[in-house]
Amino acid sequence: MRTYFKESRGISLIELMVALVISAILIAALYRTFIGQQKTYTVQEQVVDMQQSARFAINKMIKEIRMGGFGSVGYILPSATFGSKTLNNAFSANNPTTGALTVIAGVGEVTLTGTPATNQITVSSLTDSQGNTLFDTGNRRYISVGGVESCAITSINVGTKTLNLNGPLKFTHIYGNPDPLKNAKVFPLRAISFQRDTGANTLTRDENLGAGPEVLADNISALQFTYLDSSGNSIANPVANAASIRVVNVTVTARTERQDPDYKSGSGYRTRTITSNIQVRNMGI
Repeated sequence: MRTYFKESRGISLIELMVALVISAILIAALYRTFIGQQKTYTVQEQVVDMQQSARFAINKMIKEIRMGGFGSVGYILPSATFGSKTLNNAFSANNPTTGALTVIAGVGEVTLTGTPATNQITVSSLTDSQGNTLFDTGNRRYISVGGVESCAITSINVGTKTLNLNGPLKFTHIYGNPDPLKNAKVFPLRAISFQRDTGANTLTRDENLGAGPEVLADNISALQFTYLDSSGNSIANPVANAASIRVVNVTVTARTERQDPDYKSGSGYRTRTITSNIQVRNMGI
């Protein structure tokens, strides 16, 4: 016996089309939400990278600019030669190019291993912890002994780690003295240049040892140095009045790596500006 179910029927074409349209709307909404969240994440990631890069660079500059003039570098000035640079002051504005800054500072340290002779010292090491040369008679010849006087190396006995100096020491440096104010330290002096590479949009640091600059930060759209005297007034001509510098104001502007077509200002780049006033502790002493 055959039974018919008159009410049983399939999906009509109209119902199928309605279902497809609703599904397409839902999928489009979900896709749009996903794309929006992905874009937000990408933008935030770029902003974080930009901020971290700028902060690292300015913290490095703060540390080394603050140490400018350390070690009584006046003993080797004026006309101290670091690589291709002949410097007359601990701070050289617009050097090696307009908008740059070169500062003479101590980088690293070693200890004396014996009481110095008149114009001779013996040190614990001729290299740093990575094996890089600290002293030579070329670009690495300037040193500060005890942080209180600077001089130049004329020759080195590698076997005994003895540095022969260009003149007699003016202070008594006592090896093994427990008084930290009379610490028997020797500091390599370097002429460190900070500048922005306008072509690559990078902030660079160069110790002027012949190896060329290293990149401190990428995507740097602006770098500005402003110099203040002891009264907090801006120095109009810091090249001619370098001895009056007491504060260096550093402003770094970084931008995101890629443009955002939906971001209408800054040509599509998001930017962050960090400014710091650096007290120059070793000038005017």
